[in-house]
Amino acid sequence: MTGSGEVALVTGGNRGLGRETARQLAHKGVTVLLGSRDPGRGAAVAAELATEGAHVVPVPLDVTDPASVAAVARQLTDGLGRLDILVNNAGAFRPATAVATTAPTMREIFEVNVFGVVTVTQALLPLLARSPAPRIVNVSSTTASLALTADGADLPGDASVRMAYTAAKAALNMLTIQYARAFRDDPEHAHVKINSATPGYTATDMNAFRGTRSVHDGARIIVDLATLPADGPTGGFFDDQGPVPW
Repeated sequence: MTGSGEVALVTGGNRGLGRETARQLAHKGVTVLLGSRDPGRGAAVAAELATEGAHVVPVPLDVTDPASVAAVARQLTDGLGRLDILVNNAGAFRPATAVATTAPTMREIFEVNVFGVVTVTQALLPLLARSPAPRIVNVSSTTASLALTADGADLPGDASVRMAYTAAKAALNMLTIQYARAFRDDPEHAHVKINSATPGYTATDMNAFRGTRSVHDGARIIVDLATLPADGPTGGFFDDQGPVPW
Protein backbone atom coordinates (compact mmCIF):
# COMPACT_ATOMS: atom_id res chain seq x y z
CA MET A 1 0.00 0.00 0.00
CA THR A 2 1.80 3.15 -1.18
CA GLY A 3 -0.23 6.24 -1.87
CA SER A 4 -2.76 6.02 -4.72
CA GLY A 5 -5.29 8.25 -3.01
CA GLU A 6 -4.91 7.01 0.56
CA VAL A 7 -5.68 9.41 3.40
CA ALA A 8 -3.79 9.48 6.70
CA LEU A 9 -4.21 11.27 10.01
CA VAL A 10 -1.08 11.89 12.09
CA THR A 11 -1.73 13.13 15.61
CA GLY A 12 0.84 15.42 17.21
CA GLY A 13 2.02 16.20 13.70
CA ASN A 14 3.41 19.71 14.04
CA ARG A 15 6.91 18.74 15.17
CA GLY A 16 9.50 15.99 15.52
CA LEU A 17 8.50 12.49 14.58
CA GLY A 18 4.93 13.49 13.74
CA ARG A 19 6.07 16.12 11.27
CA GLU A 20 8.58 13.76 9.66
CA THR A 21 6.05 10.94 9.49
CA ALA A 22 3.60 13.28 7.75
CA ARG A 23 6.34 14.35 5.34
CA GLN A 24 7.37 10.82 4.44
CA LEU A 25 3.78 9.64 3.98
CA ALA A 26 2.96 12.63 1.80
CA HIS A 27 5.94 11.90 -0.43
CA LYS A 28 4.49 8.43 -0.95
CA GLY A 29 1.39 10.03 -2.42
CA VAL A 30 -0.74 9.92 0.73
CA THR A 31 -2.97 12.88 1.58
CA VAL A 32 -2.04 13.64 5.18
CA LEU A 33 -4.14 15.40 7.79
CA LEU A 34 -1.68 16.87 10.24
CA GLY A 35 -3.25 17.06 13.69
CA SER A 36 -1.97 19.75 16.03
CA ARG A 37 -3.21 21.29 19.27
CA ASP A 38 -1.85 24.65 18.05
CA PRO A 39 -3.59 25.54 14.76
CA GLY A 40 -0.97 28.17 13.94
CA ARG A 41 1.92 25.76 14.27
CA GLY A 42 0.07 23.11 12.31
CA ALA A 43 -0.62 25.55 9.48
CA ALA A 44 3.02 26.67 9.44
CA VAL A 45 4.30 23.11 9.17
CA ALA A 46 1.80 22.30 6.40
CA ALA A 47 2.98 25.37 4.49
CA GLU A 48 6.61 24.32 4.91
CA LEU A 49 5.89 20.82 3.65
CA ALA A 50 3.89 22.20 0.72
CA THR A 51 7.09 23.79 -0.59
CA GLU A 52 8.36 20.22 -1.02
CA GLY A 53 5.22 19.22 -2.91
CA ALA A 54 3.76 17.35 0.08
CA HIS A 55 -0.03 17.35 0.29
CA VAL A 56 -0.56 18.01 4.00
CA VAL A 57 -3.75 19.50 5.47
CA PRO A 58 -3.51 21.02 8.96
CA VAL A 59 -6.36 20.22 11.36
CA PRO A 60 -6.79 21.42 14.96
CA LEU A 61 -6.71 18.32 17.16
CA ASP A 62 -6.39 17.84 20.89
CA VAL A 63 -6.50 14.10 21.55
CA THR A 64 -7.58 14.71 25.15
CA ASP A 65 -10.70 16.62 24.03
CA PRO A 66 -13.50 14.36 22.71
CA ALA A 67 -15.18 17.32 20.98
CA SER A 68 -11.96 18.12 19.10
CA VAL A 69 -11.59 14.49 18.05
CA ALA A 70 -15.22 14.31 16.95
CA ALA A 71 -14.75 17.45 14.84
CA VAL A 72 -11.84 15.86 12.95
CA ALA A 73 -13.85 12.67 12.45
CA ARG A 74 -16.68 14.74 10.92
CA GLN A 75 -14.23 16.65 8.74
CA LEU A 76 -12.81 13.42 7.39
CA THR A 77 -16.20 11.84 6.85
CA ASP A 78 -17.84 14.86 5.22
CA GLY A 79 -14.83 16.17 3.36
CA LEU A 80 -12.61 13.34 2.13
CA GLY A 81 -14.98 10.47 2.89
CA ARG A 82 -12.22 8.08 3.83
CA LEU A 83 -9.35 7.30 6.18
CA ASP A 84 -6.77 4.62 5.45
CA ILE A 85 -3.99 5.32 7.95
CA LEU A 86 -4.10 6.47 11.55
CA VAL A 87 -0.82 7.29 13.27
CA ASN A 88 -1.30 7.76 17.02
CA ASN A 89 1.80 9.84 17.57
CA ALA A 90 0.75 12.56 20.02
CA GLY A 91 2.57 12.08 23.30
CA ALA A 92 3.50 13.74 26.57
CA PHE A 93 6.54 13.37 28.79
CA ARG A 94 7.41 14.69 32.25
CA PRO A 95 10.80 13.63 33.66
CA ALA A 96 10.81 12.31 37.22
CA THR A 97 12.27 9.32 39.00
CA ALA A 98 9.93 6.57 40.13
CA VAL A 99 10.15 7.78 43.73
CA ALA A 100 9.34 11.36 42.74
CA THR A 101 6.53 10.59 40.29
CA THR A 102 3.12 11.65 41.58
CA ALA A 103 -0.32 10.34 40.73
CA PRO A 104 -1.30 13.64 39.04
CA THR A 105 1.73 13.35 36.78
CA MET A 106 0.79 9.78 35.90
CA ARG A 107 -2.75 10.88 35.07
CA GLU A 108 -1.50 13.72 32.89
CA ILE A 109 0.74 11.43 30.86
CA PHE A 110 -1.81 8.64 30.56
CA GLU A 111 -4.44 11.16 29.44
CA VAL A 112 -2.44 11.87 26.29
CA ASN A 113 -0.49 8.66 25.67
CA VAL A 114 -3.24 6.15 26.45
CA PHE A 115 -6.70 7.65 26.84
CA GLY A 116 -6.14 9.99 23.92
CA VAL A 117 -5.26 7.04 21.71
CA VAL A 118 -8.47 5.24 22.69
CA THR A 119 -10.52 8.39 22.06
CA VAL A 120 -9.06 8.92 18.59
CA THR A 121 -9.11 5.26 17.59
CA GLN A 122 -12.72 4.71 18.65
CA ALA A 123 -13.88 7.87 16.88
CA LEU A 124 -12.17 6.98 13.61
CA LEU A 125 -12.57 3.21 13.55
CA PRO A 126 -15.89 3.31 11.64
CA LEU A 127 -14.22 5.33 8.88
CA LEU A 128 -11.11 3.16 8.89
CA ALA A 129 -13.26 0.05 8.55
CA ARG A 130 -14.50 1.33 5.18
CA SER A 131 -10.94 1.37 3.81
CA PRO A 132 -9.80 -1.64 1.79
CA ALA A 133 -6.47 -1.69 3.65
CA PRO A 134 -6.65 0.25 6.93
CA ARG A 135 -3.53 0.64 9.05
CA ILE A 136 -3.13 1.93 12.61
CA VAL A 137 0.30 2.67 14.06
CA ASN A 138 0.74 3.39 17.77
CA VAL A 139 4.01 5.22 18.37
CA SER A 140 5.58 3.57 21.41
CA SER A 141 9.09 3.44 22.90
CA THR A 142 11.81 0.86 23.38
CA THR A 143 11.84 1.91 27.04
CA ALA A 144 8.28 0.52 27.31
CA SER A 145 9.52 -3.04 26.82
CA LEU A 146 8.82 -4.99 30.00
CA ALA A 147 11.21 -7.72 28.93
CA LEU A 148 14.15 -5.41 28.23
CA THR A 149 13.54 -3.37 31.37
CA ALA A 150 13.22 -6.46 33.60
CA ASP A 151 16.41 -7.88 32.10
CA GLY A 152 18.31 -4.75 33.03
CA ALA A 153 18.99 -3.69 29.46
CA ASP A 154 20.88 -0.43 29.03
CA LEU A 155 17.97 1.52 27.59
CA PRO A 156 18.66 4.94 26.08
CA GLY A 157 17.14 8.25 26.97
CA ASP A 158 17.34 8.55 30.76
CA ALA A 159 14.98 5.64 31.34
CA SER A 160 15.33 6.14 35.09
CA VAL A 161 13.27 9.35 34.94
CA ARG A 162 10.60 8.02 32.61
CA MET A 163 8.30 5.99 34.86
CA ALA A 164 5.10 7.78 33.85
CA TYR A 165 6.07 7.81 30.18
CA THR A 166 7.27 4.21 29.98
CA ALA A 167 4.29 2.91 31.94
CA ALA A 168 1.95 4.74 29.57
CA LYS A 169 3.75 3.39 26.51
CA ALA A 170 3.63 -0.14 27.95
CA ALA A 171 -0.12 0.34 28.36
CA LEU A 172 -0.24 1.58 24.77
CA ASN A 173 1.43 -1.65 23.66
CA MET A 174 -1.28 -3.62 25.44
CA LEU A 175 -3.88 -1.58 23.55
CA THR A 176 -2.19 -2.68 20.33
CA ILE A 177 -2.42 -6.34 21.32
CA GLN A 178 -6.02 -6.12 22.48
CA TYR A 179 -7.21 -4.20 19.43
CA ALA A 180 -5.43 -6.63 17.11
CA ARG A 181 -7.11 -9.63 18.73
CA ALA A 182 -10.50 -7.94 18.68
CA PHE A 183 -10.12 -7.03 15.01
CA ARG A 184 -9.21 -10.61 14.08
CA ASP A 185 -12.41 -11.87 15.69
CA ASP A 186 -14.70 -9.30 14.06
CA PRO A 187 -15.47 -9.66 10.34
CA GLU A 188 -16.10 -5.91 10.09
CA HIS A 189 -12.57 -5.14 11.28
CA ALA A 190 -10.58 -8.23 10.32
CA HIS A 191 -8.77 -6.30 7.58
CA VAL A 192 -7.50 -3.61 9.99
CA LYS A 193 -3.82 -3.97 10.81
CA ILE A 194 -2.51 -2.36 13.99
CA ASN A 195 1.05 -2.34 15.31
CA SER A 196 3.26 -0.53 17.80
CA ALA A 197 6.37 1.20 16.50
CA THR A 198 9.43 2.35 18.38
CA PRO A 199 11.56 4.91 16.56
CA GLY A 200 14.51 4.45 18.90
CA TYR A 201 16.34 7.23 20.71
CA THR A 202 15.48 9.98 18.26
CA ALA A 203 16.55 13.62 18.56
CA THR A 204 13.38 15.58 19.31
CA ASP A 205 12.43 18.40 21.65
CA MET A 206 11.04 15.77 24.06
CA ASN A 207 14.63 14.80 24.91
CA ALA A 208 16.18 18.23 24.25
CA PHE A 209 17.53 16.81 20.98
CA ARG A 210 19.93 14.51 22.78
CA GLY A 211 18.73 11.49 20.83
CA THR A 212 21.27 9.69 18.68
CA ARG A 213 18.95 9.07 15.72
CA SER A 214 17.56 11.56 13.22
CA VAL A 215 13.81 12.03 12.86
CA HIS A 216 14.20 10.77 9.30
CA ASP A 217 15.50 7.44 10.57
CA GLY A 218 13.12 7.33 13.52
CA ALA A 219 10.04 7.84 11.37
CA ARG A 220 10.96 5.09 8.95
CA ILE A 221 9.43 2.23 10.95
CA ILE A 222 6.27 4.27 11.55
CA VAL A 223 5.84 4.83 7.83
CA ASP A 224 6.68 1.22 7.00
CA LEU A 225 3.97 -0.03 9.36
CA ALA A 226 1.53 2.56 8.05
CA THR A 227 1.97 1.26 4.51
CA LEU A 228 2.13 -2.48 5.13
CA PRO A 229 1.16 -4.82 2.31
CA ALA A 230 -1.73 -7.25 2.73
CA ASP A 231 0.57 -9.99 4.06
CA GLY A 232 2.16 -7.69 6.64
CA PRO A 233 2.02 -8.33 10.39
CA THR A 234 -0.54 -7.11 12.89
CA GLY A 235 -0.52 -6.95 16.67
CA GLY A 236 3.27 -6.59 16.88
CA PHE A 237 5.92 -4.28 18.33
CA PHE A 238 8.67 -3.25 15.90
CA ASP A 239 11.66 -1.05 15.35
CA ASP A 240 13.42 -0.71 12.01
CA GLN A 241 15.47 -3.84 12.76
CA GLY A 242 12.45 -6.07 13.38
CA PRO A 243 10.32 -7.27 16.30
CA VAL A 244 10.97 -5.80 19.76
CA PRO A 245 10.23 -7.91 22.87
CA TRP A 246 7.17 -6.86 24.80
